[in-house]
Amino acid sequence: MEITQQCVVALTWTLQDTLGEDLDVLSDPVEFLVGGGDLLAKIEEALQGHVAGDTLRLHLEPEDAFGDFDEELIFLEPRARFPTVLEEGMSFDGGALPEGLSEAIPRDRMYTVTEIYPEHVVLDGNHPLSGIALRLKLTVNAVREASEEEIGRGTAGTGFFKVQSAEPGSPTLH
Repeated sequence: MEITQQCVVALTWTLQDTLGEDLDVLSDPVEFLVGGGDLLAKIEEALQGHVAGDTLRLHLEPEDAFGDFDEELIFLEPRARFPTVLEEGMSFDGGALPEGLSEAIPRDRMYTVTEIYPEHVVLDGNHPLSGIALRLKLTVNAVREASEEEIGRGTAGTGFFKVQSAEPGSPTLH
């Protein structure tokens, strides 16, 4: 079956920066809905017409991937407002940030703790891969028709590199 809109693809990948440094490796296939909200537009476009067994190599500029780095999404907040156990790399959903932080912080994104000082914490609302050009080697492991439920939800259950809240020391990008 060829990849078209409203089908589900099982992918594995190696994601690298432009220097060839591995940023993420997914060796077990994960399913994504093509034509939903699971994949970046440039990846969906490149997958069209491919079949199981195909391998693609893509170069994605920041504007085609996770956007440019936005310094206005960096916030310096009081350390006392955060939990006692706090580590660099921890993520917080904007809607679940501690009380008493700046009202200027948009609540519709994820924030990563990038630095911890005795009196302050630096929160970064940029995607961890923003501002970075990426090289992506994708392998199509399987292609199937999407169910009505998947089409209705707009997802096969997995988004491409969505940042999820993590326990200390275990950040995850997918």
